[in-house]
Amino acid sequence: MSLLSNHTTVDTENPSNSLPTSPTQWQRSVKGYPNPKKPHTKIPPWLINTASLIVMGLLVLLSLSIGVADFSWSGIFHSLINHSANSDSSLMLVSRLPRTIAIILTGIAMAVAGMIIQVVLKNRFVEPSMVGATQSAALGLLVVSLFFPASALIIKMGVATIAAVFGMMLFMLLIHRIPPTDFLMIPLIGIVFGGIIDAITTFIAYQTETLQMLSVWQFGDFSAVLAGRYELLWFTGVLCIIAYIIADKLTIIGLGDNIALNLGISKRHVTWIGVGMVAMMSAVVVVTVGVIPFIGLIVPNIVSRIMGDKLRRSLPAVALLGASAVLLCDIIGRSIRYPFEVPVATVFGVVGTVIFLWLLLRAPAES
Repeated sequence: MSLLSNHTTVDTENPSNSLPTSPTQWQRSVKGYPNPKKPHTKIPPWLINTASLIVMGLLVLLSLSIGVADFSWSGIFHSLINHSANSDSSLMLVSRLPRTIAIILTGIAMAVAGMIIQVVLKNRFVEPSMVGATQSAALGLLVVSLFFPASALIIKMGVATIAAVFGMMLFMLLIHRIPPTDFLMIPLIGIVFGGIIDAITTFIAYQTETLQMLSVWQFGDFSAVLAGRYELLWFTGVLCIIAYIIADKLTIIGLGDNIALNLGISKRHVTWIGVGMVAMMSAVVVVTVGVIPFIGLIVPNIVSRIMGDKLRRSLPAVALLGASAVLLCDIIGRSIRYPFEVPVATVFGVVGTVIFLWLLLRAPAES
């Protein structure tokens, strides 16, 4: 009796006066304890992936059909039946198909890169353009173009990758002292950090009269993609396959340093592998089509809310949704001012900004 004398008694007749008034998360997880929130019905991953694949297939057909040049599917079928080339088949092989493949590979690469960097940094509000990766890649590409303008494309990609790695290393040093619980401060620092690198890059381009060349890399656009100008993006597909192979190790790293240590996973090695893959993906996309923001932020957050944080299960859905999102934005950009085009980076930037602000404003209420 004395043990209960200093505590408020629980009124079983009137539950509204009982304490505690709000159950803890642990109490809600106990069997039999009433949960005020209605449990969500889990959707099977295969159903999500199948639906995403069907949507992407429809968007691919729509993307292949939209364009300024005259095009008809009957001409394609006629060319296939007679085994002879015509204007429709040439347009498909030279322009429409390479552009659609480049869009799909770009969407997959940036979405997977965003998922990797979020797991490595243990923060759902970051992506390659918020950790200095894409901005540093553009800076490295500008420098090598100024000093070695006749260098091969693979050399430019290598310099851009090295610059992206250094930019990400500097960002990780900046956020080293920030507590993990302050999850909103990291993306804000990333935005400021990326803005500083952009300012330096723009100043160099202004002094060297290369602003027009820089604008090609800073605004992602697929209008110049033709056969022979996008094949470098296949390298990002290889990196995505590697990311799927090491998905379990990346998931363990995201669970915390102590868990990774107890399971025998080298946090340093896996982190550097993840950072290197993100840097290479960002560099290849910047070199080929330019910077496209918010893909690596929006897509992983949407998938994680539906399928959870296990990368082995969620990476296929992230890849499919990323490809579909870029396809949809490219179709919108080609349609709203037809026959002119709005860059896909502009369309996705507008949509991504709205969704990003919604995620930032909603996060404190959920936490």
